[in-house]
Amino acid sequence: MKSLYDVQQLLKRFGIIVYLGKRLYDIEMMKIELERLYQNGLLGREDYLQAELILRREHRLERQKEDE
Repeated sequence: MKSLYDVQQLLKRFGIIVYLGKRLYDIEMMKIELERLYQNGLLGREDYLQAELILRREHRLERQKEDE
């Protein structure tokens, strides 16, 4: 897993499709859904941590774009 697209595909495997209309909001909602999957034992620790890092990076990049 290397990109936001990969995280989307991971969530899609569980029937979760996130689209709120703004990329920043999408990333935040994906993070919430990812946490729920992990807390309920549906997602392994390795996948969770990797996806979490990707979402953090994408969130940071998106915030930087907005600030410019």
